[in-house]
Parts: sequence; structure tokens; C-alpha cells
Amino acid sequence: MQVLVKKVSKKIPLSLDWDGGIWNEIDAFSLNYVVPESSEIYPDVNIKIARDTDSIAVLFRVQDQYVRSVCQEPNGPVCTDSCVEWFVEPIPCRGYFNFELNAGGCLHLSHVEDPTRIPGRGFKKHSFPSQQETAQIDVVTSMPEVVEPEIKEPVTWYALISVPFSFFEKMLGAVDARSGAVWRGNFYKCGDKTSHPHWLTWNLVGELNFHRPQDFGPIVFD
Repeated sequence: MQVLVKKVSKKIPLSLDWDGGIWNEIDAFSLNYVVPESSEIYPDVNIKIARDTDSIAVLFRVQDQYVRSVCQEPNGPVCTDSCVEWFVEPIPCRGYFNFELNAGGCLHLSHVEDPTRIPGRGFKKHSFPSQQETAQIDVVTSMPEVVEPEIKEPVTWYALISVPFSFFEKMLGAVDARSGAVWRGNFYKCGDKTSHPHWLTWNLVGELNFHRPQDFGPIVFD
């Protein structure tokens, strides 16, 4: 199983219009794996991914219920909220980036080179991009910054993250974003502290732990 990153001729707009503009040209894929620890109620999540000359963008559509989003601190615990995530490894053995985005648009982002967990310290080797580096990344969501109390009725929300290739190059050096290039990664949906916790993935994971590069799948540039 692989994801195909379609190249578009125009600059990708910061639009949440799932069926309009360039997004109408992009095929969607779904998060089909539900981690067994999930509650009996979980969202339906579809994703579109595309690239232009300068950047790569991921658009999430979440047909959800029991939505809660309270974290407003950059690099805070957004995974405890209604949250979508993209983990990506542009270069083999050079670590991966975890883009974690709650429904309100708060971003958690780190570069993890060794995900071995050290009690009281987090990962064995990881770093947080600087504020200047993170400022290159565009985030748009359809929900308010804070969703509290939890929405209990069915609701569809959208989230977009657009990352320039220059961000990856600043962190890693030259990356291959040409046609035929293959990156690796995974896509997730979680809601650890919602009333109905759930964990969904694109590529199957071996346990309830998203930080397992061995579970990543190919992301292929057309």
C-alpha cells in the first residue's frame, strides 16, 4: 500500500474546499485501521495530499463526533484533543517529522531521530524546530481555536497543513522531491482525552504507538 503525491501546476492554496479548486483533482485515501484500544465510536477520516513546485500539503476531512480541542500551546499535548497527524521520513535513517494538529489548529512538531523512550525524558534523540523554522509552515482548520465543552453531535471538520520543501532542506540538507521520489510515513487520527478515545492509522501499526518508523509506508511522488 502506498500514497501517491500528485503534482499540481499551480501553487496550492490554503483552502479547505475538499471538492473545489485543485483539491477536486486529487484522489482521497482513508484511515482504515482502528487500533483495538479505541472506543466503539470513532470518526471517518479521509485525506488528500498534493505538491507544487515549492511545497507539499495534506488536507484532512474528519467526519466526527465527540470533538474536543483545548490545547493552545505550540508543541503542547495536542494528541489528547481531537487531533490529526502526519509523520514523514523524507530521507532514510535521518529521522522523521511528526506534524500533529488539533482541531483548533495548534501544532506539535518535532524531528525524531531515535524514538526509544527514556523515562522522564521523552525520546532518546529528538529536537524541536525553531520558531523561525516552524513559521514557514501553514496551518488552517475549520474549527474554533478552542472547542470546549465537547461537541457531542456529528460534525465534519477539516484541517490543512502545508510544508515548504525548504523546511525539510533546512533541517536535513537536500531532499528529493522529484517525480519518482519515495518518502516514508504514516497518517493518524487520535483523541486521547475525548469522551470516546480512538486511534486510527493509514498503515497498520504493531501496537498503540505511532512513533514506530517500521510501521511507515511509502509516499510516492508522481
